[in-house]
Amino acid sequence: MILDLSIIIPLYNEKESLIELNNRIHANFENTRYTFEVIYVDDGSSDDSWETICDLTKQYDKIKGISFAKNYGKSQALNAGFKYAKGNLIATLDADLQDSPDELVPMIEMLKKEKLDIVSGWKKIRYDNFFLKNLPSKLFNYSARAISGIKLHDFNCGIKVYKKNVIKSINVIGEMHRYIPFLASQAGFKKISEKEVKHQKRKYGVTKFGSERFVNGFLDLLTLWFLNKFGKRPMHFFGLLGTLMFFIGLIFTIYLGIDKIYLNTNSRLITDRPQFFIALTTIIIGVQFFISGFLGEILLRQKRNKNYVISKFIPSD
Repeated sequence: MILDLSIIIPLYNEKESLIELNNRIHANFENTRYTFEVIYVDDGSSDDSWETICDLTKQYDKIKGISFAKNYGKSQALNAGFKYAKGNLIATLDADLQDSPDELVPMIEMLKKEKLDIVSGWKKIRYDNFFLKNLPSKLFNYSARAISGIKLHDFNCGIKVYKKNVIKSINVIGEMHRYIPFLASQAGFKKISEKEVKHQKRKYGVTKFGSERFVNGFLDLLTLWFLNKFGKRPMHFFGLLGTLMFFIGLIFTIYLGIDKIYLNTNSRLITDRPQFFIALTTIIIGVQFFISGFLGEILLRQKRNKNYVISKFIPSD
């Protein structure tokens, strides 16, 4: 059977919210024309989240469960869910109920009506701590807009809706789940928009993300910028720097040679002169940049494999 929608829900230690979340998803879609499935991806929870998912699969035939052998992170959880999703549209939703499942149908309608590739949620009004989360989030999103060129207010919002071919065309690695719209844009899917969604106060448990996620987010953003600009030909970047450094070292080497052989303006040994160490250092650095570029070109030709292990899957294939 062809499904209209796959809902991917990555989670880590969210046992308390799963039953309410699942009930709200089913209540939200039971009076619509959409056929759907829900894929819960347990990212190595240490509580009873997986047992709760197993119970839900016995009650609802629309539910699938994936359990990781350990905690691999949200990006890998989404990757696994994307792999097994069968819907023509794919939605992502966090399990903590801070983004309401009620937002999904309006987002789907918006995507279809405006013929978009992606609709991303925008939590315009947030209930998080201003200094610990809101302000860093604003700075982070400003930087993401500036570097990516994509006019989204909330890159990190967990609730999004995608066309299936968008998700099947990208690979979410590392901690790049924040930048799926950026990755999709690089793959040629430019019709990206956003819809304002209501942000709910956390009802169960505690947040699983600390302040370090913003630092990691900025570093990932710089990585994406670099990959976007030089990812296909790293030698263009490293080779240019290597050539520049090597050329500087060569100039100093020629100068020292001419001065020692023909001009003899300095009686000190060449190895005692600072120009010698500048020449030596820049030549070595230049060669290292060349090697880095060469290795980068080789790595691009290697197939990237998944780096997570699924220990359980319901229903089993």
